[in-house]
Amino acid sequence: MTFKYNNVYINDSATVTGPYESNGPLSKYFDKSYDDLYFGTKTWELAEVKLIEESIDILLNKISKTRFDINVLISGDLLNQLVATNYAASSLGIPLIGIYGACSTSVLGLIIAANMIESGQIKNAIASTSSHNNAAEKQFRYPTEYGGPKRKTTTFTATGGASAYLSSYKKGIKVESGTLGTVVDLGITDVYHMGAVMAPAAAKTIYDHLRETKREIGYYDLILTGDLGIYGKEILKDYMLSEYNIDLKNYDDCGTIIYDVSKQPVYAGASGPACAPLVTYSYIFNKMYKREIKRVLLIATGALMNTTMVNTKNTIPAIAHAISLEVVE
Repeated sequence: MTFKYNNVYINDSATVTGPYESNGPLSKYFDKSYDDLYFGTKTWELAEVKLIEESIDILLNKISKTRFDINVLISGDLLNQLVATNYAASSLGIPLIGIYGACSTSVLGLIIAANMIESGQIKNAIASTSSHNNAAEKQFRYPTEYGGPKRKTTTFTATGGASAYLSSYKKGIKVESGTLGTVVDLGITDVYHMGAVMAPAAAKTIYDHLRETKREIGYYDLILTGDLGIYGKEILKDYMLSEYNIDLKNYDDCGTIIYDVSKQPVYAGASGPACAPLVTYSYIFNKMYKREIKRVLLIATGALMNTTMVNTKNTIPAIAHAISLEVVE
């Protein structure tokens, strides 16, 4: 399902990262980075809470507003029961819509915010998300101290918090349309190959978006997926061509942009809810503000599993949501 927007804009955004991201090729584009994974807290989970809090604080300073000016916070993360979001929201005091879309959460939040602003239900919103490498590893696989080897197809959860401020004020990046994805399950059970799990969902959402908007792939200067990594990226290109006869020439993946995969120990590249917005809100928006690219289709992908389903050898379903972003003329 695709929604068309006439009056919704991302006026500004903010990003906070950990050490792997700050040592990557996009370091100069982030608002703030830490050189350790605790950020002055006692646990990785509390560190992730801080990621959301600080990204929102930075954003509020950028737009010269306080928390009392914000109608709603739409946020989600990877941790059980959205604890990073909930703890951050308890200190912020902004009305909360907590959402879970796994690694697709950032775009899902943007779509929900855009729908509410376009309909006149609210005047503004902050859409946030976060992920923390060690907190995610501890929950979904093994604690980092375990030191277990991983396959080369494994993606590396990005550590970061990202927030965007949306309103009907014509400034920044226009949210032109958004497409909700459907859950796709091709029977893959390999938890160490999330790129293969999520690529078919990304392909279906791209195809649905183009079909429902009656556009060709060349309409966009850039097609950008969230976190497929180096292997999932190639799978998506092959799948789009074989299944939908669409050649993704103007395409890249945030999971391969945020790190230098050839030099950093990040396996197949980045994943996590923060991966797509960290790249988009910093590096991509910078290119859009400079008019180097004017139309971007961002597709955030998510694997919808938990440890119980994975450990009992169930297949892994996936989803992808898309949002069309345009330079304000």
